[in-house]
Amino acid sequence: MLRRVVFGVGAGLVFVVLVGLGTWQVERRAWKLDLIARVDARVHALPVPAPGPAEWPRLGPDDAYRHVRLSGTFLHDRETLVQAVTERGGGFWVLTPLRRSDGSLVLVNRGFVPGDRRDPASRQAGAVAGEAQVTGLLRLTEPKGAFLRSNAPGDDRWYSRDVTAIAAARGLTDVAPYFVDADATANPGGLPVGGLTVIAFPNNHLVYAITWYGLALMLAGAVGYILRAGRARDPASEGR
Repeated sequence: MLRRVVFGVGAGLVFVVLVGLGTWQVERRAWKLDLIARVDARVHALPVPAPGPAEWPRLGPDDAYRHVRLSGTFLHDRETLVQAVTERGGGFWVLTPLRRSDGSLVLVNRGFVPGDRRDPASRQAGAVAGEAQVTGLLRLTEPKGAFLRSNAPGDDRWYSRDVTAIAAARGLTDVAPYFVDADATANPGGLPVGGLTVIAFPNNHLVYAITWYGLALMLAGAVGYILRAGRARDPASEGR
């Protein structure tokens, strides 16, 4: 009898944990769907001026993927190549500082170039001179590096768009704490290729919730079967 009580209590605790995990995944799914909806609204909104220095301290996750516009002069001699894998294959993102009229700088990801066009001399037509207009998506800095690969500023090897580290390596000051992914507006000569931003938020929470709830139901069924079988074999239960 005591053994069945202990078994039942333990199984009950596990059941509660499984149901709790399922409920947590349901809540996470609601949060993820709301996040996706908010990002989608920002991406498809009309472009607004990119945040200036006065707004930089207040920027946060809710500003990611804002549709922005800005203008200024590109500093092509300070561009940085960041390794990239895109729908066009492997190559590099071309991050170029854009100096605005107030003197501040914004790193602009002008787009993708294949590995055999990493040399600026091979794509001089795309080095826009004079005042340039840029429309794109505001992106938050990507510090330190990519998964399993750390940026190596000393060797000029970059695996993520770490604004602070890139600015320091290029001797840039008064740089915005974000970068802008340029849209698909064609550059002279066809390179770099913009508009390749991938916006994807994995949303497997419903599958996880069903899994946890399913395990809870299976546990409940198994416990019920075991307890019924145990009582049927218990001589003390006969005649009750």
